[in-house]
Amino acid sequence: MKQAEMLLKKEEQVIFSLRALFEQYGYRKFKMSKFEEYDFYADNRSFLNSETILTFTGLDGKLLALKPDVTLSIVKNTKGNRDSAERVYYNENVYRARKGAGEYKEIMQVGLEYIGEVDEYATLETLLLAQKSLKAISDEYIMDVSHMGFVAGLMEEIGLPYVQQKAILDCISEKNAHGIRNICKEVNLADDMTQKLEALASLYGGLEETLEKAKALCCNGKMEQAVKELEDILRCLKIGGNEKNVNLDFSIVNDMDYYTGIIFQGFINGVPSSILSGGRYDNLLRKLGKDADAIGFAVYLDLLERFESTEKEYDVDTLLTYEDDVDVAALAKAAQMLTDNGQSVLVQKKNTGNVKYKQLLCMKDRGLEIVAELD
Repeated sequence: MKQAEMLLKKEEQVIFSLRALFEQYGYRKFKMSKFEEYDFYADNRSFLNSETILTFTGLDGKLLALKPDVTLSIVKNTKGNRDSAERVYYNENVYRARKGAGEYKEIMQVGLEYIGEVDEYATLETLLLAQKSLKAISDEYIMDVSHMGFVAGLMEEIGLPYVQQKAILDCISEKNAHGIRNICKEVNLADDMTQKLEALASLYGGLEETLEKAKALCCNGKMEQAVKELEDILRCLKIGGNEKNVNLDFSIVNDMDYYTGIIFQGFINGVPSSILSGGRYDNLLRKLGKDADAIGFAVYLDLLERFESTEKEYDVDTLLTYEDDVDVAALAKAAQMLTDNGQSVLVQKKNTGNVKYKQLLCMKDRGLEIVAELD
């Protein structure tokens, strides 16, 4: 590992890698203010990942919000349309309560948005960049793909009231077939539809074999269209040999008012929750009066703190101690010699025992001595 890489945290290394990747595909950096007027987020609260928003009063008396989201700001300011797509990426911290957490978190995100006409290529490009982003973090990754049109089509066919529909969607996301069966029994849903819902919750695996099972569940045009889109994506992925590590998982059920098509999540070994999440979200563009489609994803870099599961063997290559009245110029020269050779060096008067090192040196009046050296 190069010395520069050793000095960067994992998330910092990933940021540099992803910025280079996104710019290579023509995405330009978007920079937003830390604050927006609260009313903007309040009017679009249904499109936020968290219902809670940190607010404060500005010097002019206006109620401001500490940014809980980046995508909303990008869509608000975009010039992208169906004739001229806009590609942007960002590296921002947002402030919101993470799902399951009891307090606000500062969440570090890197992501991108494609705003324009989202055709088959735009969808494929986004998925490939999501896949490359995961690989930039770890070779041990999985990307799960779903389609909200498939789930929405089945729910339309069933035609249950909102409360029961939401309860079933929650069970699907939990892969809870028993819970689905109980709800269907309560509302006297036909056995064939109950079986389709149970099958949907457990439908998971490689794209090719799982799509064949999904076809058997189709019962309207919306579901068939979703399967066709997924088949087109699979065909394109296979041409480039990129279908590996990609699975189909219809238990990914995100907000149906927000997402309208392909949705996906990314996981890496060592982190228990999804580190990447994205999809197509045309409804937000409609809400803000934009004549365009949109697709994008975010990488949650704060989760990388959990990725480094093994403790570092040592803090520095060399711990350099020194005696009283030592020649300071000689001490500085010794430290420079070590750093010039690519080593990391910590200079302190005594070995306090709280620094892990590969070797321990001591500068004395008679010169530099090796006190300890690890194998």
